[in-house]
Amino acid sequence: MRRFFASPVLLGLFASLFFSSAFILNRSMDLGGGFWIWSAVLRYLFMVPLLAALVPWFGGWRPLVEEIRRAPFLWWLWSTVGFGLFYAPLCWAASFGEGWLVAGLWQVTIVTGTLLFLPRGRIPWKTLGFSALILVGVALLQGGHALKTDGPSAVAVGVLVLVGAVAYPWGNRKVMALAQGRLTTVQRVMAMTVLSLPFWAVLAGIAAFEGKGPTVSQGVQTLLVAFLSGVVATLLFFRATDLVRGDPVRLGAVEATQAGEVVFSLLGEAFVLGGAWPDPWSAAGLVLVVAGMTVHSLHGRRRA
Repeated sequence: MRRFFASPVLLGLFASLFFSSAFILNRSMDLGGGFWIWSAVLRYLFMVPLLAALVPWFGGWRPLVEEIRRAPFLWWLWSTVGFGLFYAPLCWAASFGEGWLVAGLWQVTIVTGTLLFLPRGRIPWKTLGFSALILVGVALLQGGHALKTDGPSAVAVGVLVLVGAVAYPWGNRKVMALAQGRLTTVQRVMAMTVLSLPFWAVLAGIAAFEGKGPTVSQGVQTLLVAFLSGVVATLLFFRATDLVRGDPVRLGAVEATQAGEVVFSLLGEAFVLGGAWPDPWSAAGLVLVVAGMTVHSLHGRRRA
């Protein structure tokens, strides 16, 4: 067990398994008539008590509060970017395509995470080459989706996922820089969750203004997403990134493990929701995405 928690790649792979629940259940809620805003808002509301129960056992409240007081505006800003501008677009994207499609497009975060934080004076050409393989796979996914739907729908899902793919690594790494290793993973996720609540309050107000409320089924499913994806997966992934925060290449390899979400989402949606299997173009895209993730991770482990 100790070796498991010391392995960034294993932690990342298991995080991708639990993260995939969000793609599957968000699609399920959309098919059931749930409004996408509540799929996002309720997840983070449910995360607050779940994480609050863990904080006393993982670092306590005092260091968390003191850390936020050092730079409250920056903590609020990057928490909103890392959680709000990441998850809201993904929930919206579920209205335009299958869970496995969103999960596949989401892997562009591997590329954005690499490009946003290139080492000064050094360009990791191999890492960028692996990222290019993933981008080709994403392009094939988008092409396959566009062939069976209307153009605007394909553009919408692509743009929404791209926004989330930039926001997540950007916000996560900025918060890591703020914390400087002074907080545990649980404390950091708790802080980001609480500080992103104003963003979720605004979205909830928009939903209420439009006269749309959450359904009972949506409440149950978002609770599952909050626990599996919001707590378990996020803690595993943040723990993995904490272990390699000083090495951009290994950090990119950890982020690359999230391509496992594609496989888990595809299998979960097919067997749980009875969803359609991908067409040949999309299937080829999925293969390239997973291949890119694999070589990314192997390169990171060999370098380590």
